[in-house]
Amino acid sequence: MNWPTKLPLIAILRGIRPDEAEAHVAALIDAGFDAIEIPLNSPEWSRSIASMVAAFGHQALIGAGTVLEPEQVDQLSVINSRLVVTPNTDVAVIQRAVEKGMTVAAGCATASEAFTALKAGAQALKIFPSSAFGPDYIKALKAVLPPDVPVFAVGGVTPENLHAFLAAGCVGAGLGSDLYRAGQPVSRTAEQARAFVAAYKDAVQ
Repeated sequence: MNWPTKLPLIAILRGIRPDEAEAHVAALIDAGFDAIEIPLNSPEWSRSIASMVAAFGHQALIGAGTVLEPEQVDQLSVINSRLVVTPNTDVAVIQRAVEKGMTVAAGCATASEAFTALKAGAQALKIFPSSAFGPDYIKALKAVLPPDVPVFAVGGVTPENLHAFLAAGCVGAGLGSDLYRAGQPVSRTAEQARAFVAAYKDAVQ
């Protein structure tokens, strides 16, 4: 199993509005990001995701986060979302998304949840909340997981600590409030995006 984007960092645009999404996504892509998630607890998420897929779907893997119900997966399929990220391990959601041909990064915290997600068809795992567990926990969990499964650290990942999660065996990370907070200027998104890309490149070279 391989992660389908060049840069294994997922930008999480929680709370973004449809009228501001394009400028922020363009800034992220300019910085090198090619995986972008708009959580479903954002205002008018279906408008945002549909328009971002139409505008940037040829340049990036664009889809949804905080996906909790199979019915939401059906809605996402209609607007050509290609990425589903969950906060939890929900077999029905994972299976529906896989059936629809989407890339699924399933949220999990324990070995039991991780293997349940993989058995349901998830192509990647999201350890959440990573900052609460820490890199040592993830390293221990990675020891029992199939080596080819992409594992992402999500929750509390910063440009300063990204290297520790990568050293623990994560392929990459999902980046929330340290990358984007609702209402921040595009310049801040661009600045943080560049900082994360630089931190990633420094850690893996």
